[in-house]
Amino acid sequence: MASDQEFVRFVCEQLRGAGEISSRRMFGEAAVYLEDKVIGLVCDNQFFLKPTEAGRAMIGVPTEAPPFPGASGWFLMSDLDDPEFIAELARATFLALPAAKSKPKRKLAKRKSV
Repeated sequence: MASDQEFVRFVCEQLRGAGEISSRRMFGEAAVYLEDKVIGLVCDNQFFLKPTEAGRAMIGVPTEAPPFPGASGWFLMSDLDDPEFIAELARATFLALPAAKSKPKRKLAKRKSV
């Protein structure tokens, strides 16, 4: 089941206090970015936060569930009603994740003269 764009916007709005939040649709679902790092996923109209020790320390005992079949457990964030806490949690997750990998620039193939 694909997530509603309205729910994706709601999640992003709740996270705005963390910094530059954006989302990108993928396969009917959405990846949620803080600056250049994926910090979460919206799948089946549920928000999943990438698991980190920093996030676990803030949440205590998180509910973990796979965002899609075959995935490992992510933190299922069922309560999004406290934007300050969610933004602080997103920022802690962002800081705990490794730097985003830069994509190599593609070289254009040279055309052969005929």
